[in-house]
Amino acid sequence: MSERIEWADLPRWQQTGVLVLGAVEVVLTTVAVADLVRRPREQVRGPKALWALGLPVQPFGPIAYLVFGRRR
Repeated sequence: MSERIEWADLPRWQQTGVLVLGAVEVVLTTVAVADLVRRPREQVRGPKALWALGLPVQPFGPIAYLVFGRRR
């Protein structure tokens, strides 16, 4: 078995990368949820409830909704 790596053992660039990517996921998810809630049903491709279930699937759910789920 491999040894568990602690946060402090990671190089600074990896710590920064994890924090930046985590922040990007939070922002993408927040934008997607806000858009889904505000957007009328007619402007969403597919059922809104189904998109809501897909949003927690990181990072693909929010990206898929923002790219494919909205009608322009």
